[in-house]
Amino acid sequence: MAHVVNHNPATVHPPAGGYSMGLELTQHRRLLFISGQVPEKTDGTVPEGFEAQCEQAWRNVIAVLAAAGLGVGHLVKVTTFLTDRTQVVTNRTIRRAVLGDHQPALTVVVVETVDSKWLLEIEAIAAE
Repeated sequence: MAHVVNHNPATVHPPAGGYSMGLELTQHRRLLFISGQVPEKTDGTVPEGFEAQCEQAWRNVIAVLAAAGLGVGHLVKVTTFLTDRTQVVTNRTIRRAVLGDHQPALTVVVVETVDSKWLLEIEAIAAE
């Protein structure tokens, strides 16, 4: 696993969402850039509702990590694109359940997705 140092300076308002303001890699052997993962199952279907879609998008992120022999503890940066700002709290709750105590750098933005069925998309960077 990469050696990381969290930077949460006292001069910046502390993060409320379970993430690091800055995350420094002091040593690493590999970087994995994960393209935006949408909430599609392997058969191409999209679950109904935000919670199910969020969980599916995270399953897809985890599958890409696993294919590289990595896990969620290797994530150093996560960007989540939501289509509805009212889902911020649900998104945070699911993300925290997936990541546990791990706190990568994080960005959440509200956008319009390429396919209107997708209520979110998650991209990430992992390091070892």
